[in-house]
Amino acid sequence: MTSLNDPGYMFDRGMETLPRAELAALQLQRLKATLARACQAVPHYRRRFAAAGVKPDDLRALADIARFPFTLKADLRDNYPYGMFAVPRERLLRIHASSGTTGKPTVVGYTRADLDLWSDLMARSLACVGVRPGDMVHNAYGYGLFTGGLGVHYGAERLGCTVVPISGGGTERQVALLSDFGARVLCATPSYALNIAEVADAMGIDIRALPTRVGVFGAEPWSEAMRRDLEARLGIMAADVYGLSEIIGPGVASECHVAQDGLHGWEDHFLFEIIDPETQTPKPMGETGELVITTLTRQAQPMVRYRTRDITRLNDAPCVCGRTHVRVMRVTGRNDDMLIIRGVNVYPSQVEAVLIGYAGLAPHYQIVLTRAGALDAMTVEIELAPEAPSDEAARREKARAVSHHIKSMIGVTCDVVIKEPGAVPRSQGKAVRVKDERGKGG
Repeated sequence: MTSLNDPGYMFDRGMETLPRAELAALQLQRLKATLARACQAVPHYRRRFAAAGVKPDDLRALADIARFPFTLKADLRDNYPYGMFAVPRERLLRIHASSGTTGKPTVVGYTRADLDLWSDLMARSLACVGVRPGDMVHNAYGYGLFTGGLGVHYGAERLGCTVVPISGGGTERQVALLSDFGARVLCATPSYALNIAEVADAMGIDIRALPTRVGVFGAEPWSEAMRRDLEARLGIMAADVYGLSEIIGPGVASECHVAQDGLHGWEDHFLFEIIDPETQTPKPMGETGELVITTLTRQAQPMVRYRTRDITRLNDAPCVCGRTHVRVMRVTGRNDDMLIIRGVNVYPSQVEAVLIGYAGLAPHYQIVLTRAGALDAMTVEIELAPEAPSDEAARREKARAVSHHIKSMIGVTCDVVIKEPGAVPRSQGKAVRVKDERGKGG
């Protein structure tokens, strides 16, 4: 794989190794311009800054950003569809949007410069995980209003790769094209990559023997246990990438293939903070809290202190790869995904970390929430591995052991249902890990 220090590395070597003092100076310059532009061009920010008693000129140091108000997903919905844009609608070359399953969709827009920047950042991210110009990239992220598919597509082309734009679904065809075309790189959600591996096994194809060597996975939280399982099942190096449409899409941060110890956040284009999600006060480097991101160079839709709801921590220690950009450590969950089960805080990713790799279980599960009276209850439905004993007594014993393991590792009491292989719904994109039935019935 190409290293940052190899002569063949063709992407942003100078910017990725910028000394911290120079990086901070660049951030401050760009942050001042972003605040001024947001206040001038976006009425929402003008109102919010005035209500908070701050103006762009109040920012004299990076730490002063803590005086400015946050931006929430609800702000995008309240200003639907075009109220958060800093340019006339006619200057937009593309619009993406969320599904809107919990209300109005969140709409994001891009100028030509934004699309060029997005392609550059995604190309930088792919190069960071070891993708090389000339590689064939099998892109199984969904295309359309979801930013994942097109973000990866244009980034891979910018890097000089050959892209197979297959999108999600049609899993048998995915396996056939991975085999026939010989892609070195697979891009997908981690849950869908597992689905691809399972279907390959059913087709009698040893996916580990194919030329695929790098997996670029994101769009949903996934654990180190899931990484190990993906690498074992697919015979690849599994790399984490991070992004969100409200900020720009995929390409906000990326692991390096050298260390795979946190994701390098591209600080020349984004300012990263960690806050206490309850008090909303900044937390020092290294402490866990909610990730907050401010865009520094986006034209169409500047985002000031966007609360991502992702729980993580930052690490500014030098990385062995030579990059100086801060590392966003693995996201352990989201504020809005956190479950409170009889007084215990539980993230789905914690349950995943316990289940994945557990002997006799397949890596397919779903958490079902119900309510008995005033109390919430959690049931974990998990598939039996095809080779495991499937008689009723063996299943009961396995369910008891898994329930005990979850209790001892996470502290929550739950029921466990061991299901037949294939009984848990498969992902064609982002996995639905939690099924909430608390509002059903009496």
